[in-house]
This record gives sequence, C-alpha cells and structure tokens, in this order.
Amino acid sequence: MPPGPAWDYILKFIIIGDASVGKSSLLVRFTEDRFLVESDATIGIEFGSHIVTLDSGERLKLQIWDTAGSEQFRSITRSYYKGAAGCLLVYDVTEHDTFEHLPSWLEDVREQAEENASIALVGNMADRPSTQRTVSEEEGRAFAQQHNLLFFETSAKTGQNVAEVFASIAKDIFERYKMNPPESRQAASHVESVHLDASTARFGASCCT
Repeated sequence: MPPGPAWDYILKFIIIGDASVGKSSLLVRFTEDRFLVESDATIGIEFGSHIVTLDSGERLKLQIWDTAGSEQFRSITRSYYKGAAGCLLVYDVTEHDTFEHLPSWLEDVREQAEENASIALVGNMADRPSTQRTVSEEEGRAFAQQHNLLFFETSAKTGQNVAEVFASIAKDIFERYKMNPPESRQAASHVESVHLDASTARFGASCCT
C-alpha cells in the first residue's frame, strides 16, 4: 500500500503589499531558507509551498501565493485572494508610504479572501538601522490592534521572525477550524484551488483551500 501524503491539511496563503517591501524575499526565506539577494519586481504571481508542523502534531502544507504590488497588476492579483485562509500584509519599516497604503490592501483582502481569514501585519526590513526607520514598532502594533491583526516585524535578510509569522497564522487558522469544523457549517460552494495528486484532507471549501 503506497504511503499517504506527507501532510494532513492544505492551507492557502497570500502575501500582499506595495511593490519592493520584500514579499518575494519573505517567501524565499521561508520556503528555501535563503536570502534573495537580487529580487526583480514580481510580475503577476509567484508560488511556493512549505510544511509546518504544529505542537499538537498536525502537518499543515502552506500553499503561498506572492502577489505583485504594482497597481497595474492589482486586478489580476485580486483573483488569487479567493479561498485564502491566511494572509501576510507587508510593509517596509523604512518607507512610510508603504504603511500609509495598508488600509487599501486590507480592504481588498477582506472583500476577496475567506470571511474569517487570519491576517498578520508584517513590518519587513527590521534589520535596517534605526536611523532609517520611518515606521516605529509602536505605530505598526497600534494599526494591527486597531484592525484585529497579528503583528510581527521581520527581516528576510536575517530570517528574523519569518518562520514564526507563518507558523503563527497556520496555528491561528487551525484553532479556528477546530472551533468551527466543516460539519458544523452549511455546505459551501466550491472554491478553485491548486489540485494535488494526493487524496489530501482539506479544511473545507469555505475555510482553507
């Protein structure tokens, strides 16, 4: 008998935010544990996956979609929000404009992703000298609290908090799922997702694809 899949559940994640805030670097750091030294602007969508094991033993395969931050691709990338159970909303702590644009990104994801999607606000470039900062940690944390978001400051260069933010969102999603499993909800409409050849367990179409 062939072995079963190496994971128990699949979660769809998206990474959103302005161009050049380090979204692709965060993806590569998490999935490949390396720093993306030269990063061209993402055109459309990039994809990566990684397995997170919770303390309780469940193995969650994260399917992560890195979206382009340029306005010209906004209409294309919005279509990838559908069915997302987790989201990294990223800004650059050294570029205040990227922080000022967060409400627009947050509105998009809350309109397009799953109703109860777990969202983490991520202040990237935290390894930069304090003299280069234009967004304080307190300012970022206040925005996160105001909008009921998880909050992390990260560095794709050093790896600071990168694995932690993905693991925290995955844990939050799983805990929400246990409190409201598919059988306790009405049947949901089908949500398109990446098809895998394993007969994988999923959190249901209305939760995480």
